[in-house]
Amino acid sequence: MICNILITVLISFFGCKTDINSIYQIPKDTIKSGSVPLIHDSIKESFLQEDILGNEYLITRLKPIRNNFKRINTINKWSSVISKNLLESIEGGEAKFYYSGGELEKIITRHFGETFQFLTEYYLLNGKLSFVFEKEYKYNRPFYFDSLAVKDSDDKEIYDFKKSEVIETRGYFENEKLIHQINNQDCGSPFTEDYLKEEQNRITESYQGLRKLER
Repeated sequence: MICNILITVLISFFGCKTDINSIYQIPKDTIKSGSVPLIHDSIKESFLQEDILGNEYLITRLKPIRNNFKRINTINKWSSVISKNLLESIEGGEAKFYYSGGELEKIITRHFGETFQFLTEYYLLNGKLSFVFEKEYKYNRPFYFDSLAVKDSDDKEIYDFKKSEVIETRGYFENEKLIHQINNQDCGSPFTEDYLKEEQNRITESYQGLRKLER
């Protein structure tokens, strides 16, 4: 059964081809994941941000999820932050667990590759997964493909972080069930119940794996 189509509020608000770099400030710095240094740009995490507008038919159910996202993103002092290495690729990755008053509030993960960077933000509400914000940058070229590298290649385009393809997905959970999802590349495309179920399983599996890593 086909779910309600994402209404055009999202389209008019951002547009199908929105440059996410204009919404999130992207710093240039040196990243280290595990023992592997990565000298390229980094996606900035959400801070002091509100969620975007969504479907009116879900506005009441999504309101506490959005309010919680906003609340957590106003916290600038955490009681503790625990970092764990993620070794799912040669370039490595990292997970950070953020606690306030002894309670886990959010988890941030970064995965790095030669041709991509993936940032995922998990937000908890009353101890349960509430909101997941995924941001993937697919580079135009491998990050090491600089002016020296192109001399020995027929490909003359160098790595430029600003030319990355940006894929952004927002998932909204209610009582541990994915009730709504927005993707910046699906302009009004319908999401079926089966698709949402698959996405729920994918996200939940990753989240549960992180909770095990936390311990």
